[in-house]
Amino acid sequence: MPVARSELKVERIPILKMGQFLLVTIQVDMYDRLAMNLQDDLTEKIVSTSAKAVLIDISSLDIVDSFIGRMLAGIARMSSILDAQTVVVGMQPAVAITLVELGLSLDGIKTALNVDRGMALLRKSLRLSDGTSDDESGESFFIESN
Repeated sequence: MPVARSELKVERIPILKMGQFLLVTIQVDMYDRLAMNLQDDLTEKIVSTSAKAVLIDISSLDIVDSFIGRMLAGIARMSSILDAQTVVVGMQPAVAITLVELGLSLDGIKTALNVDRGMALLRKSLRLSDGTSDDESGESFFIESN
């Protein structure tokens, strides 16, 4: 008997390497085992690739419970210990409200509205931590304020 698509559970979330960055796009509903696998896979990938930054896109998540919120915060802390910065992008308003109502502070996690802004934030942060100013790199970034 074929398994219905909704019954299939994804066991791993792909982690893409883009230069010094790792990009994680969560496109399925998170559940505890998947979050734990992501944490393990991501820390291993940071070490094996010497990544300096992690961008996690959660724009497809409609719901985040306390466990998933703690896992995101834990991923950011572990990444920091492994010398990689973390930015979470694409947080839906309902997710932000839920995290606040649950009293979860995402210490150590920088956030940005979308992937473009998150990448700009990471690039700027990495240049500043390397001692290179925007003027020295020849690039400048303009982040819109709405």
